[in-house]
Amino acid sequence: MSSWFGQSVVWSVAVAVVLGFGAVSLRGMEARERPLALLSALFFFLVLCGYFFLRPVRDAMGVSRGMDDLRWLFVATSAASLVVVLAFGGVVARMDRRRFIPIWYLFVTTCLIGFATLLFWDAATGGGVIGTEAETGLARGVGYTYYVWLSVVNLFMTSVFWAFMVDIFSFDQGKRLFAFIGAGGTLGSIAGSWLTGLASRSAGESAYLPGSLMLVACGFYVCAVLVMLAIDRMTTRPEGAPAGAEAVPRAQQPRGKATGGTFWEGAKIVVTSPYMLGIGLWVVFMAISNTMIYFAEANLILNATDTFSQRVDSFAFFNFVAQAATLLLQVFVTARLIKWLGIGWTLSILALVTAVGFASLAVWPLLGVMLVFDAVHRATRYAISRPARETLFSVVTSREKYKAKPVVDVFLYRGGDVAGAGIDGVLAAFGLGVAALAMTAAPLAGLWIALSAGLATAQARKAATAPTAPTAP
Repeated sequence: MSSWFGQSVVWSVAVAVVLGFGAVSLRGMEARERPLALLSALFFFLVLCGYFFLRPVRDAMGVSRGMDDLRWLFVATSAASLVVVLAFGGVVARMDRRRFIPIWYLFVTTCLIGFATLLFWDAATGGGVIGTEAETGLARGVGYTYYVWLSVVNLFMTSVFWAFMVDIFSFDQGKRLFAFIGAGGTLGSIAGSWLTGLASRSAGESAYLPGSLMLVACGFYVCAVLVMLAIDRMTTRPEGAPAGAEAVPRAQQPRGKATGGTFWEGAKIVVTSPYMLGIGLWVVFMAISNTMIYFAEANLILNATDTFSQRVDSFAFFNFVAQAATLLLQVFVTARLIKWLGIGWTLSILALVTAVGFASLAVWPLLGVMLVFDAVHRATRYAISRPARETLFSVVTSREKYKAKPVVDVFLYRGGDVAGAGIDGVLAAFGLGVAALAMTAAPLAGLWIALSAGLATAQARKAATAPTAPTAP
């Protein structure tokens, strides 16, 4: 899609903006916080850079055989999410964070090597990627399995990262540092999208393209594990050590202490806690809006492209534009917005963007309008709504963060995906278009805004009774 020169200019500007923002942010931090903030931003950079090598491949695989197959993939993803959440809960119950976070990322790396090996073998024996005339049963099976796998795994990667952040930073530190850390991740996503677009255009119609991008992502995840271990050494107080022994003093889990709990504890916490249930419902609303936008985008890209590499390039370009817009919001808006508007109004912005975006798309159903809508929506979600939503978890226990948060961020999120796919499927079955989606988004936005206000009130009440995030009992 866009020229190499144009994207290179945007990438250069993004780097300059981050460096300037980083210099200003670092001056506002305490001296003992700076090394930890820099390492956390690097950790997030590596995680998201790796992911944005993988996401365009996933999206191209998912849409290559048509929209009907894509809707069924969403259903399969939701079912897989439930199974994985239960397994994840069992692992968390038996391992301390220093062990299970590196193991999780290394598990992701191992799976990627397996997918890449199968695709390389298929290409070497004359097979082609999914959606092409040379497609084989193996390529289709790997493509659909990879789509479901990455859709589940990605939510765990980001959920685990932010749970780690709110565990090592206090509530007040999070309000000051999360925008800086988020900007590091956004820069990683821009880099990954930019490089993926370059690779897809250079590779042409090579059947080795998807496997090669997977192996590149593996390298970033291995580096991320090394950075995470360095952060853990700086922040974890050894058993019996006095308070203040860690780089940024705060009460937290001693090294080696497991999070504890059972397989079903996370689901029980969500169901029995009105606060956690409210967060879960907010995530469902967000997932429904994301899915409706994703299907509209995928349909337009499918109709506008002919080859697999073109679809990878198109999805990478959409990601590139969205993440560049996210960076601008993170640098110039996010930190001030939460302070000026408060959590409730900040959480409501995404609902307003959804309603206005679908109304605009109903009037001008064009790829350019879709690009702008998707960029603004994703920028709002990542730069504004995500940091605001993560602060909601700063007033709950470590056990709730690690046990209930994956249920919210994975299973409920994917349940919202299924609901969004169902809405899109019903409207498509009746021959209804974007105008009908706009009408559906309006009442959704109203309920979403009301819920945002309620969550802000509940968080303030919890923060008043527990000024710092409590630790696991």
